[in-house]
Amino acid sequence: METPVCDGDGVLPKRSLRRKVSLKNYDEKLMDELIEKHLGGPLKKRNRTRADLEKETEMEAMIALSLGFPIDALLDEEIKAGVVRDMGGKEQNDYIVVRNHILARWRDNVRVWLCKGQIRETVSSEYEHLISSAYDFLLYNGYINFGVSPAFTSHIPEEASSERSVLIIGAGLAGLAAARQLLSFGFKVLVLEGRNRPGGRVYTQKLGKKGHYAAVELGGSVITGIHANPLGVLARQLSIPLHKVRDKCPLYKPDGTLVDEERDSTIEFTFNRLLDKVTELRKIMGGFASDISLGSVLDTLQELYSVAKSKEERQLLDWHLANLEYANAGCVSELSAAYWDQDDPYEMGGDHCFLAGGNWRLIKALCEGVPILYGKTVRTIRHGSDGVEVIAGDQVFQADIVLCTVPLGVLKRKTITFEPELPKRKLDAINRLGFGLLNKVAIVFPHVFWGEDLDTFGCLSNHAHERGEFFLFYSYHTVSGGAVLVALVAGEATQDFERTDPTILLHRVLKVLRGIYNPKGIDVPNPIQTVCTKWGSDALSYGSYSHVRVGSTGVDYDIVAESVGSRLFFAGEATSRKYPATMHGAFLSGLREAGHIFRTTRTLQMYGRKYGQKNPGPNLDALLSLFRRPDLAVGNFLFIIDPLTKDPKSLGLLRVVLEDLSSVFCSDCNLMVDRGTKCPMHGNLPLELYAIVSREQVEQLQLVEGGDRDRLLYLFNDLGLKLMGPSALGALGHSVVTRISSARRGRGRYRLGSA
Repeated sequence: METPVCDGDGVLPKRSLRRKVSLKNYDEKLMDELIEKHLGGPLKKRNRTRADLEKETEMEAMIALSLGFPIDALLDEEIKAGVVRDMGGKEQNDYIVVRNHILARWRDNVRVWLCKGQIRETVSSEYEHLISSAYDFLLYNGYINFGVSPAFTSHIPEEASSERSVLIIGAGLAGLAAARQLLSFGFKVLVLEGRNRPGGRVYTQKLGKKGHYAAVELGGSVITGIHANPLGVLARQLSIPLHKVRDKCPLYKPDGTLVDEERDSTIEFTFNRLLDKVTELRKIMGGFASDISLGSVLDTLQELYSVAKSKEERQLLDWHLANLEYANAGCVSELSAAYWDQDDPYEMGGDHCFLAGGNWRLIKALCEGVPILYGKTVRTIRHGSDGVEVIAGDQVFQADIVLCTVPLGVLKRKTITFEPELPKRKLDAINRLGFGLLNKVAIVFPHVFWGEDLDTFGCLSNHAHERGEFFLFYSYHTVSGGAVLVALVAGEATQDFERTDPTILLHRVLKVLRGIYNPKGIDVPNPIQTVCTKWGSDALSYGSYSHVRVGSTGVDYDIVAESVGSRLFFAGEATSRKYPATMHGAFLSGLREAGHIFRTTRTLQMYGRKYGQKNPGPNLDALLSLFRRPDLAVGNFLFIIDPLTKDPKSLGLLRVVLEDLSSVFCSDCNLMVDRGTKCPMHGNLPLELYAIVSREQVEQLQLVEGGDRDRLLYLFNDLGLKLMGPSALGALGHSVVTRISSARRGRGRYRLGSA
């Protein structure tokens, strides 16, 4: 997620839960201790009474429940996978017990690969078929043996094949999770990332001064709900401490004075009662119309019940609305009254946590061993029965399958062209879902002046339309290595924020902080360094994270997640109906699609459809026909260009006729052309080789001084192109030949000239 996908992780769930309870830190070994306590250490077949087994089974069922599995039923995915032959009978019950046992065994030690042999030690051999069924389902769907433990690298399943290849667009949490899983399944994987760094909307930047740097989260920052959270699993595998975000969150009035705790609690209770009333109305009415916003319903309820009458009460209510807008990355006027909270039943339980040292530690570990190319902004994805082609700049990448993990904002802007176009059903869902904005001002100070006991504090605003500006401050001094405050900007305020000079923004933040602390006799020092995010204008995200907008439903997340045929797949937080707008939702979607790709390829292979075959080249007759009338001839270089556009990036064809030159280059031709293409050693027949070139490259080659040898050297060394036989031009060559042939039939050709 690059936008604070994950801040939308929101720190607070959909409602404000600033509970006034324990301040103790979270112990990342809690799950280990819990299992140890109830199961009595490592599981052993012997020395267990019937009562022990029943207690163990109950505890394992509770662990499975915390991971999203029903206690006495199958997931829809399990039913589709056919994990049992007979539904609803003894076999299903036995399967559930075995499944829960496997889940508990792996959660007992997530640093070690769990194999079937270990399960056989504690489950009777009469259930061998259920062991295999449950284990394979859990493994290939990312419920066990996932993550970054070094012990996993040597455990590639026997069923894996090295013939299948997958291109993954985006090195965020979704892309990296999928890449690691697919590599473990035996796929060839290459990740293309538009930025010069991994992580996407999870972005930890080093701020401060030499020798005193701090890790600052500019994107997704909070692990929301540690129970069963896969990011908590990664932290345990890496032995990274977690810091519980403490519940103490004082609020300050616009004049800097502290809000009375009793009044704060009263308005917080009122706010939550309003949300409860929305839910009650929804049930009574059988649901709201799809065009009704949450904001309009809340406004009506406020008038009806005459709540928040005084100025301070209105300001407090506005603060809670801003907090809700932060959790959803959208104004309440944009959120669907019917479905804005559709994911509430699936929220991860437990504390919200910061990761010591920053989330980059997870990203760095996920990148280990994953081939990633940076600076590759994808503009075109071609998909069909013969494979996929992805175009990034002047480079073309081919594979069997492509997994697209770009943010919903990028899909909305249509900066990537899909050929053929995405189905209307998917396009409509993309348009309906909301993709909102959260921004931050991250500040490194010389020292902590706000108090070591605070992780958060909030500020009220005088005006409703400004309620989201610096409404909440996060302190990262416990995990970042420095005195770091991050001010959040949500709701309407995010739009003006991105158009405002960062110097002015910093001045406003300091004014708020000094208004709070200076009257207390506490000096607010000048910052060491400041950064203002602008996720809305970021061309690789165009926003922060998704929400259910007016006119949309949770079903739209499922539609965006749908694959197109058996070649084009989608992952990312906006494809997760249960966990949208969260870092763990993005990560889980990557695991989900890795399993989906594995099942799809295995099914197709069972029915005789092979992956790994080369994409067919263009029709040879059509290719030769084009070059009978080249648009440009420069020596032995012949060019065909697209007559329908003058776009410098539009693609055309080059043919080079190597005659006498072949004797000059034959000794090195393997470095210049496709492997298997041999120039005839002083042969009599000329060698005709091809390349796909852009109009811009044609013009550059035309300007090269000297002869064909100089143009060849420029082609290889400066443009990084290679020559190949016609069949090696692949599906892209076929597409270019077909498009230009059709254009020539329809209109006259545009000529660059000749030399």
